[in-house]
Amino acid sequence: MARSRQHYSSQDASLSPTAGRSREWEGPSRWTEYLGPDMTSPMPSRSSRNVSLDGQVQASGGSHKGLNMQWVVQLIEVADGLMAKMYRLNQILDYPDPVGHVFAEGFWKSGVFPNHPRICLLLSKKFPEHFSKLQLERVDKASLDALHDGAEVHLQSLEPWVQLLLDLMAFREQALRLILDLSSTVITLLMPRKMMLQTYNLLHAMSRNDRDFDYYHRLVQFIDSYDPPLKGLQEDLNFVSPRIGEVLEAVGPIIFLSTDTRKLRNEGFLSPYHPRYPDILTNSAHPMRAQDLANVTSYREWVLLGYLVCPDELLRVTSIDIALVVLKENLVLPLFRDEYILLHEDYQLYVLPRILESKKMAKSGRTKQKEADLEYSVAKQVEKMISEVHEQALLSCDVIHRERRILLKQEIGRMVLFFTDQPSLLAPNIQMVFSALALAQCEVIWYFQHVGVASSKSKAGRMVSVDVDPNDPTIGFLLDGMDRLCCLVRKYIAAIRGYALSYLSSCAGRIRFLLGTPGMVALDLDSTLKVLFQRIVQHLENIPKPQGENISAITCDLSDFRKDWLLILMIVTSARSSINIRHLEKATVSTGKEGLLSEGNAAYNWSRCVDELESQLSKHGSLKKLYFYHQHLTAVFRNTMFGPEGRPQHCCAWLGVASSFPECASPIVPEEVTKIGRDAVLYVESLIESIMGGLEGLINILDSEGGFGALEIQLLPEQAAFYLNNASRVSIPSTKSPKVAAGFPLPGHESYPENNNSIKMLEAAMQRLTNLCSILNDMEPICVLNHVFVLREYMRECILVNFKRRLLAVLKTDNDLQRPSILESMIRRHMSIVHLSEQHISMDLTQGIREILLSEAFTGPVSSLHLFDKPAEQLTGSATEVVCNWYIENIVKDISGAGILFTPVHKCFKSTRPVGGYFAESVTDLRELQAFVRLFGGYGVDRLDRLMKEHTAALLNCIDTSLRSNREVLEAVAGSMHSGDRLEREACLKQIVDLDTVIGFCIEAGQALAFDHLLAEAAGAVLEEGAPLIYSLLSGVIKHIPEEIPEKKEIRRLRGVSNSSGLVADHDSEWVRSILEEVGGANDDSWSLLPYLFATFMTSNIWNTTGFNVDTGGFNNNIHCLARCISSVIAGREYVRLEREHHRRRSFSNGHAGETFDPEIQSRVSAEASIKSAMQIFIKFSAGIVLDSWNEINRSHIVAKLIFLDQLCEISPFLPRSYLEPHVPYAILRSIYSQYYTNSPSIPLALLSPSPRHSPAVSLAHASPVSRHFRGDSTPQYSSNDSGFFKGSSSHSQEHPYDTDSGSLRNVDSRHRNVRRSGPLDYSSSRKVKFVEGSTSGSTGPSPLPRFAVSRSGPISYK
Repeated sequence: MARSRQHYSSQDASLSPTAGRSREWEGPSRWTEYLGPDMTSPMPSRSSRNVSLDGQVQASGGSHKGLNMQWVVQLIEVADGLMAKMYRLNQILDYPDPVGHVFAEGFWKSGVFPNHPRICLLLSKKFPEHFSKLQLERVDKASLDALHDGAEVHLQSLEPWVQLLLDLMAFREQALRLILDLSSTVITLLMPRKMMLQTYNLLHAMSRNDRDFDYYHRLVQFIDSYDPPLKGLQEDLNFVSPRIGEVLEAVGPIIFLSTDTRKLRNEGFLSPYHPRYPDILTNSAHPMRAQDLANVTSYREWVLLGYLVCPDELLRVTSIDIALVVLKENLVLPLFRDEYILLHEDYQLYVLPRILESKKMAKSGRTKQKEADLEYSVAKQVEKMISEVHEQALLSCDVIHRERRILLKQEIGRMVLFFTDQPSLLAPNIQMVFSALALAQCEVIWYFQHVGVASSKSKAGRMVSVDVDPNDPTIGFLLDGMDRLCCLVRKYIAAIRGYALSYLSSCAGRIRFLLGTPGMVALDLDSTLKVLFQRIVQHLENIPKPQGENISAITCDLSDFRKDWLLILMIVTSARSSINIRHLEKATVSTGKEGLLSEGNAAYNWSRCVDELESQLSKHGSLKKLYFYHQHLTAVFRNTMFGPEGRPQHCCAWLGVASSFPECASPIVPEEVTKIGRDAVLYVESLIESIMGGLEGLINILDSEGGFGALEIQLLPEQAAFYLNNASRVSIPSTKSPKVAAGFPLPGHESYPENNNSIKMLEAAMQRLTNLCSILNDMEPICVLNHVFVLREYMRECILVNFKRRLLAVLKTDNDLQRPSILESMIRRHMSIVHLSEQHISMDLTQGIREILLSEAFTGPVSSLHLFDKPAEQLTGSATEVVCNWYIENIVKDISGAGILFTPVHKCFKSTRPVGGYFAESVTDLRELQAFVRLFGGYGVDRLDRLMKEHTAALLNCIDTSLRSNREVLEAVAGSMHSGDRLEREACLKQIVDLDTVIGFCIEAGQALAFDHLLAEAAGAVLEEGAPLIYSLLSGVIKHIPEEIPEKKEIRRLRGVSNSSGLVADHDSEWVRSILEEVGGANDDSWSLLPYLFATFMTSNIWNTTGFNVDTGGFNNNIHCLARCISSVIAGREYVRLEREHHRRRSFSNGHAGETFDPEIQSRVSAEASIKSAMQIFIKFSAGIVLDSWNEINRSHIVAKLIFLDQLCEISPFLPRSYLEPHVPYAILRSIYSQYYTNSPSIPLALLSPSPRHSPAVSLAHASPVSRHFRGDSTPQYSSNDSGFFKGSSSHSQEHPYDTDSGSLRNVDSRHRNVRRSGPLDYSSSRKVKFVEGSTSGSTGPSPLPRFAVSRSGPISYK
């Protein structure tokens, strides 16, 4: 990067300030590294720098002879490169303090300086003494030896930065002559220059035989002259101090105007229309000063820096007010990028002593000079001003700038609306637009420059931080206004160029006329000025006319015109010129029109709107400097964007700022390009994250219980009952009015006036959400280097991810699973908000929502969606997995021990205590399961069905294991049952192992069967509601599909779909059949003993604690689920067995055509016959075991067993009740049900005390509390056409071995005649009719929840 030392040694002679300018040291080739090859050509067109020349040339004061404008442009570029290098060096060295000799640990680890602090610090502190006089060996001998050993390595690391010192020294020589870029020399010497030079010279001497560095003494003199830097600057600029003072006085009026917000507002300096007459769309108040307001930021910096380096100029009478205005509203003086100096501290250190010295000299010379009194008085005022202005600035600077930001917010807002409505007026007012942009740019940058700045009070000496409000919303408004103004200018850039070309064409004639006026002729211009004025006119007359042409196609370079006009200005402002600027103005202003200078300056400005409009816009509207404050930028954005005054449309401006960040990178420091680009990308990503977080927040606010949830309040049934009971009690005068329970807001409560704030909050959130969605949808892509950010895509991803997160979050409450119906309502509510957003977005969010719901229900490969047979390792969505596993674990398996009971009457599961946050019936009734189906669709149903099948398959495997292990015992039991050997049977029954365990497995399988039946019914209801045509098609087809065994693959698939929708009559048998086919179960001969195994269940001890419950229609220990299991397993096993036999016969037949048979008829008939035969065997031997086990001592179990057998007949389609009649007469069952369905408080009949005098039915009847009030002559009378009632007299089968007293059944109290009784039994020779039993308030058994009383009727009907 740097040149070698030999290159500089060969040019040592040219370093003299008096050396000829043609030497290479001062020529363009000297700065090739900083300028590049394109900048070394003569007179390059650097539009971005020509802007600042207006003021710089006024301060040059040099003769026009030998003036080279190329140096002006190039040295500014060189200054930028030098400062970028020093900025990078300070970053590498961890921002050291060379004045206080404070160096952090990172300074020594950076690798620039040798890590020997004692020697390096001594060299720095003893500067400018030579190292040979410091006796370094006594300070740190070991470090000195190490320096000797590594001298070459350390030299190489220091050499580039020493070359930087040489470049600074050379730049200073040229900068002093051109008086350019004054701030550059301030920052140049804030690096650890003393340590750098001394250390480098020491290492150079070590490696070069004690010979000093060639430029050592020159650099010592250069560095020493700037110690401290401001002292050196004051001495360097002392000879041009008066000229600087004149320039600062000249810009004073513009500075005063820019600080007077009231005048700017009232006189309309930033208004495109007349301030007092808005209907007049022209404003003549501002044109002359518009260009000056655009440069007022530079003027303020000139004042701050000018009086700092030329303190004597403060003694001018008018300078005090100028300095006071600027010092009062600033605390820091920016130098380069984010580096600054504390303004007031430096004024007190370097300006105040000079003022006190002038005051002392004026006082001592009071008797000698007449002006001494005035000088003394001014010095005293300046002293007072510098002493007091710091305190004023601490208190008022933020207030002043906040007021100015509010003014600009209002004016720019009106300006955007005006030019959007009247774009034709944008071109004539473009200078005013530039002024507004420049002022807004200044205020935004000032705001971030002062965030976190701490300044020490002059009197107290303590640090005080500036009170800058991080929640100031005006920053967002200014950024948005600037962005929209820049967009308008770019949109109408062709119109602006056309207007500028027209103006310049007309200006040529006016300037030619002014040059021919008598006043100009009398001036007798010299040849140089005459030639320049003629060239100016020629440039303007040669401008192409835009008539009828495409403006954008016109190419016009007016840089030569601007160069000639600047040369004219520099000549007439020079003290050596015979014609000065006042002569020109007086010679042409008498014409009554604009003077020559005014016309020329206007032409200069409008010429830049032709070929430099983009650079002008970039200069005034660019906020690239905010990169150095991007962390503060992010913090302010987060504090204000979604605050009370935040606006969604400001997002564009906050994000668009990052596009200009890479422009801050200097080509001199290559690593800056990568770092700044990376930081810009991270800034955009951080803001997008905040925006999307705000978007999520708005959606979640609307989706909360205080949002749309408050508008959807519906009372639960128990809450409604509470309010009804409360209202009834309040209506009784004697009853005190009870307090309303908290937590139950009544529907419509949002309509009350006291709740208006919540409704307003909802309206505001809805408006902000829709505005944000609309803005993000219409926002142009944000481009940062090679990264493109499309906010629409981020928004879509945010909404969908938030929906998925919300779905997973509401699945469970604090206690356990959320009720599916509540979950469905929450999801629908969230989807309504998404649909609200979708109306303002040009993309389909509904499709994305569907994809998420699908992914949560099915996440296997897409190809699996087209297959009916799902792969074994298919994955499912996390939401479906959570819900399905919860149902399996807590309802089917009941791992929490909540006492889960299936209630056939209510078609749901109940629990004795809550499962998580709800009772079981709250999550298992048909409405809840339908909500589950609507949420997760068919894939959710398939997953839950699959889990239950896997669980049931494991239970069936346990039955298979029991059959295999007890095969010999069961064969002996079967033989004894058929032979009627009771003793042998009882002996064999006692040998069966783990009988109670197998019964538990079968009950659990029955629970799974019941739950899957409910799920299929719910799926069918949802299918009928959502797709009625498909539902009717399935229900019609299932009635006509062939009933054959084995079934074809298509038939089996169709039957499976119909069964999962509840359209198959015998759901349980088909379900078990499918399980056995999938796992290959029931393939052992021991399964032929299945009815005998089930019959042995009647000997279990589980019956001793079993009681029937009228409310639920089942038993207290779910033994009724055993009936489901027995019926479905026997039927399913027979189907599978016959199918295997069919396959076996086909394999034996080898395809011979001679063996013809009707597979459909034979298979179906044989299957039903086999099932009925097996069921008859079970009923016969079960009834025999039940009745044989009865004795006078123990018969507490008989009632439960008899009801169980009756329920089995009710459940199984293959077991009519006529099969049970020969074994258990109807009279016994009728007697049992009669007592269960009475109005008297009931007792669990299975647990009654035995009576030794009567048969079971008679004893049970007499033990009932109702039987004690019976009248013997009473007979219940019922309507003859009501098949649900039983008749008073009938006979029973003679095959029954027991004699039952039927008279006891007729002793019913007459007060029960009007009570309708119903029961689950219907004896008919043709068909079976199912009844839905009512429930009683005084139910038997362990019913978990009391129910309201409903109508009752008798249990048995005869046809």
